[in-house]
Amino acid sequence: MGREMRWWGWGAPAHRSTAPPRRALAWLEGALGPLGDGPVGPVGLEEVRLAEPALPAGVRDRLVAAVGAGAVRDDREARVLHAAGKGYPDLVRQRAGDCEGAPDAVVFPAAHPEVRAVLEACAEAGVAVVPFGGGTSVVGGVAPLRGPFDAVVSLDLGRLDALDGLDERSQTAVVQAGVRGPELEQRLASRGFTLGHFPQSFEYVSIGGCVATRSAGQASTGYGRIDELVLGVRCAAPAGDLDLPARPASAAGPELRDLVVGSEGTLGVITSAALRVHPAPAERRYEGFMFPSFAAGAEALRLMEQQGIAPDVARLSDEHETRMSFALAGEGRLKGEIARLYLRRRHVERGCLAIAGWEGSADRVQERRKAGAAVIGACGGVGLGRGPGRVWSSGRFHGPYLRDDLLDRGVMVETVETAAQWSELFTLYRAVGDALREHAPLVLCHISHLYPSGASLYFTFFTRQDRQAPIEQWRRAKAAACDAIVTAGGTITHHHAVGRDHAPWMQAEVGTTGIAALRALKAELDPRGIMNPGKLLPEPGPTPS
Repeated sequence: MGREMRWWGWGAPAHRSTAPPRRALAWLEGALGPLGDGPVGPVGLEEVRLAEPALPAGVRDRLVAAVGAGAVRDDREARVLHAAGKGYPDLVRQRAGDCEGAPDAVVFPAAHPEVRAVLEACAEAGVAVVPFGGGTSVVGGVAPLRGPFDAVVSLDLGRLDALDGLDERSQTAVVQAGVRGPELEQRLASRGFTLGHFPQSFEYVSIGGCVATRSAGQASTGYGRIDELVLGVRCAAPAGDLDLPARPASAAGPELRDLVVGSEGTLGVITSAALRVHPAPAERRYEGFMFPSFAAGAEALRLMEQQGIAPDVARLSDEHETRMSFALAGEGRLKGEIARLYLRRRHVERGCLAIAGWEGSADRVQERRKAGAAVIGACGGVGLGRGPGRVWSSGRFHGPYLRDDLLDRGVMVETVETAAQWSELFTLYRAVGDALREHAPLVLCHISHLYPSGASLYFTFFTRQDRQAPIEQWRRAKAAACDAIVTAGGTITHHHAVGRDHAPWMQAEVGTTGIAALRALKAELDPRGIMNPGKLLPEPGPTPS
C-alpha cells in the first residue's frame, strides 16, 4: 500500500524528472521540428476531476468485513492512483486532471480467502472488479471500466507479497501475485537463484501482472517468457477457485494453466504462481556489435537461435534506431567507445547496432559467446566490445522516464510491438513502418525476442503532440499500426497484452470461433461478467479489418 508510482507518470513519487540532454532535444527538433516554448507538467492532485463514489448500499461494509477497515479506501489519492495504467492515453488524461472514471473504491486484500470474499460480495451486488498489480499496463489493462455495472472497485494485490516457498532441488518458487520484480530477485538472489524475467517495467511490475499478461523479459531468449516459467497457478474466479499445482508435465487433457496465464484478469484473480527459477549467473557479459544492415543482423540472430547458440539477451536496432541511439548517447558515452574510422573500413558505419548478452558460469559464457561471435562475424557483424553493452545495461529501464520527460515538451512517444515468422518478418517490418510514418516522422524498430520460427518487432514512434486532440491523434496512429499488423500476418501483441487498446483486433488474432470459446469460458468462471470488463474480448459488432 506504499509502493505506488506517481499518479501522473512513471517512477516513485520522490523521483525528480530531469530535462533530456540538450543534444537529445536538438536532435529531436531536427527530426520533429520545434518542440514548443518549454515543459508543461501535470495539474495538481487537488485539481483532478473525480466523480463521487457510487458503491451500492451495504457493499462497502461487506468489503470492510472481508479485508479490514484500513484496506478499503475511497479517498482522492487512492482512487486517482488506481484510475489508469501507464499507456500514452492514460498519461494524457491523468496529466490533464481527467480521472472521472476512477474506481469507486480501492480494496487491498492480504490473502487468497480475502480475495474470494471480495469477489463474492461484488458478484452478488453487481460491482465490477479490476485486478491491479504494479499498475504498469500500457494497453489499458487496468482501466477501471464498469461495463454494464454502476460501480467498480480496483483490487490492489500489493499486500499479497510473500515468497511462499523455494524448492531448490526442483528449482521452483511459489510466489504471491503482489510481489514486485526487484523484491523477488532480491529474495531469490539471497538463496543463489534468479527468475531471469526483466521486462522494461521491471522496477514496478508485479509477478501476478506478468503472469496475467504473458509478459516477455529482456532476457527471454535465454530464460524464457513468463508463460514458459509458470509451472502452477492459483486463481480465484467468481464461480470458484482454480488451484493448479506445479508439475513437470502432464497429459491429463488440455493445459488449464494456459487458460489462466494471459487471461488479463477477465476470468478471475491470480493470487499466486509456481515459477521455474534458475541458478543465479556467475557472470553477465553484454557486448555491442555492428551489422552492415538490419537484414544482416536479423539473419545472424536467426541462425544463432536455430542452432541453439543464441545469447540470453539479443537486441538488434534498425538503422533509424541505431542513429538515434548514437545521437542521444553522445560522443562521450557510446560513440566514444567506437572507432569511427574502424567501422568505416569495415563497411558498417551506417549499419545497425546489436546488443548480445550471455549469462551463466564463466566457462559457459565464454563457450557460448565464441560460438555466437562466429555466426555474427560470418554475417558481417563487427565487435564493439563491452562498452555499448554496459551503456545498454545501465539504461535498460529508463525508457518510460524519457517518455514522460518528452511528453512534458509536447512530444507523443508511443510503442507498438508484434511478432511473425522469420519468412514474414520483413514484410511485417515494412508494413508497420510505412503505416506509422503516415502519422509520425520518426519511427524506430528493434528485434528483441527470438524463437526458432520467428522473432518480435518493437516499434517506437515520435511526433509533435496535437495538444488540441492528443487522444484522437494517438488513436489514428495506433489503429493504422494495428491494421497493418493484422494485414501482414503478425500477432496483435507479443508481450504488452491485449487490454482495452488491442481488444478490437482480437478476433483477427483468434477467429470467430476462438472468441466464442473465450466468451464461454468467461461465462463459466465469471457468470455475472464482473471481472475486468472491456479487456481482452472485443465488444460485439464490426471488427477492424
